[in-house]
Amino acid sequence: MLVNEEILLDYGIKTGDIPEYPLNGMEPKVVLVSHGHLDHCGAVPNLMYQNPEVFMTPPTADLTFLLGKDTLKIAERTLSGVSPFDPDDLQKLANRTQKIDYDKPFKSHGYRICFYNAGHIPGASGIFLESESGESLFYTGDFSLKETRLVPGAAEFPEADTLILESTYFGEEHIPRKETEERFIESILSTIDRGGTALIPAFAIGRTQEILMLLDAHGIQAYVDGMGRDVYKLLKKYPEYLKNPKLLDRAFGRAISVKDHQRDSILKEPSVIVTTAGMLNGGPILYYLSRLYKDPSSKVLLTGYQVEGTNGRLALEHRMIETNGDVLALKPRVEQYDFSAHSGDGELKKVVKDFCRKGTERVFVMHGDKTESFAQWISEEIGVDAYAPANGELFTF
Repeated sequence: MLVNEEILLDYGIKTGDIPEYPLNGMEPKVVLVSHGHLDHCGAVPNLMYQNPEVFMTPPTADLTFLLGKDTLKIAERTLSGVSPFDPDDLQKLANRTQKIDYDKPFKSHGYRICFYNAGHIPGASGIFLESESGESLFYTGDFSLKETRLVPGAAEFPEADTLILESTYFGEEHIPRKETEERFIESILSTIDRGGTALIPAFAIGRTQEILMLLDAHGIQAYVDGMGRDVYKLLKKYPEYLKNPKLLDRAFGRAISVKDHQRDSILKEPSVIVTTAGMLNGGPILYYLSRLYKDPSSKVLLTGYQVEGTNGRLALEHRMIETNGDVLALKPRVEQYDFSAHSGDGELKKVVKDFCRKGTERVFVMHGDKTESFAQWISEEIGVDAYAPANGELFTF
């Protein structure tokens, strides 16, 4: 979202077999990044030749750099070898980024800006923006009002003339977290009891840490593999952004970190393995699946949303994956659990109502499959102008 052709809110990559990048032609003076997930921060290094000012919370800055390095590695391994930026761009971003904590107002190019805790993952921010003439805007980024084992829920958001919010789960409520956790743990224990391995693909940022905390709380020792370990080391530096840093430390202290050469040996007996990637597109999970795909006693427990076109969606719908040009039919059961860090339908509607009750004049609905339906609901139920912007669409007020 580009505001007044000066302020850019997020600049991400859409992952998939062929990654998609944002529209070209952006010339922002300021870049504000809501949080450290690829679909929000992944392409920001590509803007560095324009020398914009860049602001993020400290955890988001570190996560953005970590993901940038991973993007470059993946580009080297793919047939195309194409990355949206080079190592110099990434280093320049690291040098230019100004790290700002929550609730610390700052100014840039005449705008007053402030980051607010958005829940979701450590460092995730809702972004408040106010012009010199007093016009205000609030961008939620990805947010959740409910706390998780890893992070507290979102803070109270400020009033604003314009609201821009995500809509990932519009029309869909989450199963209560406690119920999801109980089913998840029960499934893992039954898998171990029958001599199988519980493979838990998990996103490196946020999900790996939460899952290990959950397993530890139930006395289940797990192996941990993949980038989630690097993310934990990074998050250790920012205890103030975590709900309970001691429990996170305990969970990783009790988990067994796996080195590459140990992977085969841990599959010789029933075990629980938490590893990347969360959608089965790359990472150590493909190695484990290549060894266990014929084992009906084992299980794959997906812990997040599976984007269309990913191995995770293929596994969920057709019990197969593609790796190294081969198609593997999966004998292990494939289950999906809703550990989402996004607000559900009720919370999304509540946030819109709260903003509009305090004077918000217009709402932009983004980042979801049903943005037009959500905008229509806002217009009809609340009576406020609402928009579901198409990519590249321009609005003037």
